[in-house]
Amino acid sequence: MHSIRICSGRTNSHTRLRSGEKLLDTIYHIEDSKGNPGDTGKLLVTNLRIIWHSLVHKKFNLSIGYARIGNTNTRLVHMHTKGRMPSQALYILALSNETRFEFLFTDVSGETARRDQPIFASVFDVHLLYQRTFLYRDLKLRGAIVQAGQLIILPDEQVYSQVQGVWNLSSDQGNLGCFVVTNVRLVWYADANETFNISLPYLQIDSVRIRESKYGPALVIQTAETGGGYVLGFRIDPVERLNELFKELCSLHTIYTEQPNFGINYDPHDARQRVAAAAEEAAQATQFKIDDYQEMDERQEREINTKLNNYLADGCLGVLASDSEPTREPIYCKELGFAMERIPDGYKLQDLWQVLPTKMATYDE
Repeated sequence: MHSIRICSGRTNSHTRLRSGEKLLDTIYHIEDSKGNPGDTGKLLVTNLRIIWHSLVHKKFNLSIGYARIGNTNTRLVHMHTKGRMPSQALYILALSNETRFEFLFTDVSGETARRDQPIFASVFDVHLLYQRTFLYRDLKLRGAIVQAGQLIILPDEQVYSQVQGVWNLSSDQGNLGCFVVTNVRLVWYADANETFNISLPYLQIDSVRIRESKYGPALVIQTAETGGGYVLGFRIDPVERLNELFKELCSLHTIYTEQPNFGINYDPHDARQRVAAAAEEAAQATQFKIDDYQEMDERQEREINTKLNNYLADGCLGVLASDSEPTREPIYCKELGFAMERIPDGYKLQDLWQVLPTKMATYDE
């Protein structure tokens, strides 16, 4: 399977698209700076891997499966052949058989406009989609694939049949559960515990057959080496229903093998439109518009309430005055909910409660 290989220096027959593999984007004027410096080529982005083709030497090419990519980023490098102009480059760290591989794909077009454009955006987008759609391709045990007794359906997935009363023979006593057969995978989950389940894509099925066991006729599924090489046994009663399910699985497995669905749907044209729209929206948000602002008199922020100061000053002077001056009787204040001294004439409750002004007047020239 191409998604788990790192190959270079092969003929073009090796880089031909396999069944179900789709070419999603092509990036021109790209150099393999580490492996083939000086050779201009193109970068092909598929739903399983990225491929670099040399346009000078036909046998120089590179294939990197997304499953082996550990890290990716972009950086600016200085070209030696074009006046050391800064150019955008894609860095990839890949792992294969405990060996680290580093790749650097550099834009050698010389166009200054491409330096500020996300020319490698499709590589990042498709790689992220590949990581999120592993259930289409990988065997999964005890996953969060069932909710409230119902299988969580994947995009483009169609349920063909659902079989109750299926015994999983992985243990001596067996576990009773349910089979769900779709167009991309076979799912079994236990009735007593939904987290005890298995999601098996047809891509990871090596063979399906009916064999005799100590429990009677059983459906035996052999997974591929990439799927762990498991031997899974299931008992289904009556035998007639077992035979029907066996024929259905064989048919669906054959159809899927001829035209597999890897779960990745990507349109580079729509992706570029979304990036351009987001960039335009960000540019408009940063533009200064004089109509959106009002000039304020900031001096008012530094002014303390003068009426409060006068009231406090009058209170201090009243204490020092003679005892012959009558005192103000307390009254009930509805706004505050308690009794207070009567406010002298010329003052309001808001004037005494507010230390700093809450509203600033517009400054008009």
